[in-house]
Amino acid sequence: MTEKELLAVACEQFLGKNVQDVKNVVLQTLEGHLRSILGTLTVEQIYQDRDQFAKLVREVAAPDVGRMGIEILSFTIKDVYDKVDYLSSLGKTQIAAVQRDADIGVAEAERDAGIREAQCKKEMLDVKFLADTKIADSKRSFELQKAAFTEEVNIKTAEAQLAYELQSAREQQKIRQEEIEIEVVERKKQIEVEEKEVVRMEKELVATVKQPAEAEAYRIQQIAEGEKVKQILLAQAEAEKIRKIGEAEAFVIEAIGMAEAEGLKLKAEALQKYGEAAQLSLVLDALPEIAAKVSAPLSKVDEIVILNGEKGSTMSDVNRLLAEIPTSVRAITGVDLTKVSWALAAGNASCS
Repeated sequence: MTEKELLAVACEQFLGKNVQDVKNVVLQTLEGHLRSILGTLTVEQIYQDRDQFAKLVREVAAPDVGRMGIEILSFTIKDVYDKVDYLSSLGKTQIAAVQRDADIGVAEAERDAGIREAQCKKEMLDVKFLADTKIADSKRSFELQKAAFTEEVNIKTAEAQLAYELQSAREQQKIRQEEIEIEVVERKKQIEVEEKEVVRMEKELVATVKQPAEAEAYRIQQIAEGEKVKQILLAQAEAEKIRKIGEAEAFVIEAIGMAEAEGLKLKAEALQKYGEAAQLSLVLDALPEIAAKVSAPLSKVDEIVILNGEKGSTMSDVNRLLAEIPTSVRAITGVDLTKVSWALAAGNASCS
């Protein structure tokens, strides 16, 4: 203990002793109090109520041990036995009694269980028989209802089959009628197609035979007319070309002639003194040169196309051209060819 007075007492009691001596003193003290308590209790009380026995030991031994400065914190009885097996025999009797009571209880329980099992089995069989009866009744009712339903189903099936066949016949009749109408429509469409095919073939013949022939004739006609126009235009172009060339060369000749005429004029004035014979000689000398110059442009022309009106003719144009030559020569040279022709005629006459 931790109290100073008790520690002082403990020092007085155990001063000079070792731990083992202290243990022996405490053990002997507890054994003495244990024996005194055993004398106050019966064997059955000690064996059956060990907790009460340990409690009495703590209560009786605590003051004496406390006066030695030691406090009992825990005290437990591990076992109670004797050398003559009294306590074990006492336990056997109790064990046998308990075993007997247990066997009786088991037998009574098995008996009660058998009785209860038989009752339950009886109740189970009653319930099973009742259930079997209800099942049989239900099965019989089910079979009756099934037969009635089967009969009704067969009737409805037969009615449905007849209705189906009747409806099928009606539908087949409608289908056949529709097929006939379709065949009629197809035949009409086929006739229309054939008519359109005839029209198409006619158009095809027109397009492939008649129209190409007409087109070919028209093409040939247009080609001929084009060729005609081409020839006319070429002739006109060539004539225009010749005319332009002739005008240009005539202009050049005219200019040259005017220059030469001016010279000849001066020469003519000078030669007037020689008379007509001299003039005629000059004219005859100049005529080849004039003819060469006039015919020089024409030598380059391969073909001459003369275009005249409806009232004229080629000979009239030639006569008109020949009639204009003396005038052109007179304009260029100043010599009148008409008088020269008369002079030539007179000369030929005198020579003849």
